[in-house]
Amino acid sequence: MWQETSMQAVQIDQYDALLASKKQRIETQFSRFGIPNLETFSSPVKHFRQRAEFKIWQTEDRCFHAMFERGSNNAPFEITDFPIASEAITKLMPVLLEEINQNNELNRRLFQVEYLSTLSGEMLVTLIYHRKIGDAWIEQAKVLKEKLGIHIIGRAKKLRILLDQDHVIETLNVDGKELHYKQIEGGFTQPNAHVNQYMLSWARSCAEGSQGDLLELYCGNGNFSIALADKFRNVFATEISKTSVKAAFDNKEMNNITNVNFARVSAEEFTAHMSGEHPRRRLKDCKLEEADFQTILVDPPRAGLDEASCEMISHYPRIIYISCNPDTLEQNLELLSKTHHIERFAMFDQFPYTHHIESGVYLVKK
Repeated sequence: MWQETSMQAVQIDQYDALLASKKQRIETQFSRFGIPNLETFSSPVKHFRQRAEFKIWQTEDRCFHAMFERGSNNAPFEITDFPIASEAITKLMPVLLEEINQNNELNRRLFQVEYLSTLSGEMLVTLIYHRKIGDAWIEQAKVLKEKLGIHIIGRAKKLRILLDQDHVIETLNVDGKELHYKQIEGGFTQPNAHVNQYMLSWARSCAEGSQGDLLELYCGNGNFSIALADKFRNVFATEISKTSVKAAFDNKEMNNITNVNFARVSAEEFTAHMSGEHPRRRLKDCKLEEADFQTILVDPPRAGLDEASCEMISHYPRIIYISCNPDTLEQNLELLSKTHHIERFAMFDQFPYTHHIESGVYLVKK
């Protein structure tokens, strides 16, 4: 048995109260650091997610988008409405399934659909199967692609079929300037593009009047690097993901930026290189000794920074710390507050209706 549901369970009228609760949590959790007024950036209450993924549940005569109660894979909820996703995704969902349900080649053993959209409405859909797909699938998928005006990727075990491209191009408006980003299927991107624009603008305001160069760890596809390029003489950014680094170089070229360079190393490897403990060949020709890093930006995963990385960044005059986990941010600030003042503290509601909190902290050397 399955149950039909819509996202009416997301109580849009409760958004302000939920946001206030998050704000109170941050103000309480970080009060001992003497944080300044908490800058709060809210999200649109619906149509804010530019990506979404769903399991597909198969019945005798049709398939549908499904979600499951935590810990259960046998009691699916049919998703008939998903207003937290972008308008492009919510409009496409029923249309896509109507087409798939009428086509045995596209429907047979389909078990997951992933949507990646942009603010302009460009759409990439990944169809994932529990069977081999081949020429017959390609023929039918091409017809679907042309009919719906979308990009399609087919996946099965050890197989990936591109009909045309594996990415979309997102255009963000940051401080009145358009920035273009290639967002690749399976690569990390900020899902809430509206709030991402606020994050980039906030980081730029922290960098106002900066001198010297910017060092960035965990740069992803160049999200902050591209936006901050005109605030610094040079930007040097590191990232471990091969896919993200490739996208970062493409984004640099697409935005006609010449003063940003990327290196594929982890933050831990970069820290070891800078300390002289384990020099990295990839960094040998980057002429880091000629750089004048006055500001460092870090955007670590939920685990935060390790102690060695905290020690390393504490030597820089200015730190812009973007956090997706208040608990590890708190741990890192225990160390960083010994050497730096917290000048600004911001909360970005990247994930409305969840407990997830994205934060930005600007620190200046004491």
